[in-house]
Amino acid sequence: MKPEYKILSPTAILGYGFPMESFERGMAQKPDLIAVDAGSTDPGPYYLGAGVSFTDRSAVKRDLEVMITAGIEHNIPVVVGTAGGSGGESHLQWCKQIIEEIAAEHSLHFKLAVIHAQFKKEDVKAALAEGRVKPLEPAPELLFSDVDEASCIVGQMGIEPIIKALDGGAQVVLAGRAYDPSNFAAPAVRAGYDKALAIHLGKILECAAIAATPGSGSDCMLGTLGEDYFCVEPLNPARKCTTVSVAAHTLYEKTNPYILPGPGGSLDLRECKFEQASEGKVKVSGTKFVPTERYTIKLEGAKLVGYRTVSIAGMRDPIGISQIDNITAAVRERVEDNFRESNFKYYLNFTIYGRDGVMGALEPDRAVGKEIGIVIEAVADTQALADTICAFARSTMLHFGYEGRIATAGNLAFPYSPSDFHAGEVYGFCLYHIIEVDDPCAMFPVDFEQI
Repeated sequence: MKPEYKILSPTAILGYGFPMESFERGMAQKPDLIAVDAGSTDPGPYYLGAGVSFTDRSAVKRDLEVMITAGIEHNIPVVVGTAGGSGGESHLQWCKQIIEEIAAEHSLHFKLAVIHAQFKKEDVKAALAEGRVKPLEPAPELLFSDVDEASCIVGQMGIEPIIKALDGGAQVVLAGRAYDPSNFAAPAVRAGYDKALAIHLGKILECAAIAATPGSGSDCMLGTLGEDYFCVEPLNPARKCTTVSVAAHTLYEKTNPYILPGPGGSLDLRECKFEQASEGKVKVSGTKFVPTERYTIKLEGAKLVGYRTVSIAGMRDPIGISQIDNITAAVRERVEDNFRESNFKYYLNFTIYGRDGVMGALEPDRAVGKEIGIVIEAVADTQALADTICAFARSTMLHFGYEGRIATAGNLAFPYSPSDFHAGEVYGFCLYHIIEVDDPCAMFPVDFEQI
């Protein structure tokens, strides 16, 4: 009978932190792997497009320092996926520099594998011309101009490039953009464990203790793989895994509750079973992997679309609040009229918090309280033009005379001075597509380095 394979997931995203007591409990379980997901598209396209991390450098270094020193001391592989938050080349090198600092400060010696995930534009355009690139709904069909305008394009690697890195003798694997479960599943599949269960376990572990109750993105989780099952348990006694919490996390970020697509195939969860193995520990079985006819990789790309200026204000006048849609419509018209001859191109938006600021048009209950928050946002081709549009919209709204208004000193309360803020470059996703490939590793070169 195959021995159990244990995976320690310290935190939901590298840099989010974790209690040392939880990590030490995990290390006491003698794990076979320490793995962490370091990124996400959740913070939006800016970080991919601008080539910077959404996580703090000092916080990332702290987490890596704990993980790598423990991994080297106990001869346990350490795998980091989606380095630097987005997994492009600049993100990868940023994270690699942190690892080199840690190694120098602690006199560590190990073999590092760096897996590149940034795609060349000519390769994407060649695949597009051959009909090997398809949109992921609701993304539109990809245009050659989208590829040309992208400042960075990455692909989500599957388990194969990580297995290749481990086959090359790497003790620490630093991967660019990766399919979230891959960092956890690849070493387990390499060790001979069931692919479906390993990927499903990776789906849970990539968010660490978020799948526990109470959930946390800043705490550790232990996953254990057997021949026909896996178990998950938090490493903080204040948390527990329940069948509901683990099943719910299995549904997380999925359009179909029974199918989880990924590189090379999908998880079929229709026969999945969740059992309470013990207090705080859940056993999962029955997951199946269904390979696709062609191996596909998800592409993500971002392009610069302009520059943003924002102004934050509050309104408490019930008469003004009751007419807020009329007021914002009139301000839009006034801005448009004032700059009509200039032929400016811009985007102007008013987000109303306290009514539908989070859900927008999808908000089912549009009842308004005694006060609202207003974010005035202008996006234009230059920062100066965004400043102009935002400032004019803000001043117009401040003194706009609506029906029934009594006070004339001003309609808005500004929490800050200055009232307008440069938010800088604005990026939008221009690639959210899948690309068919013949070789899962070909687009993800691996470099080895003795640290």
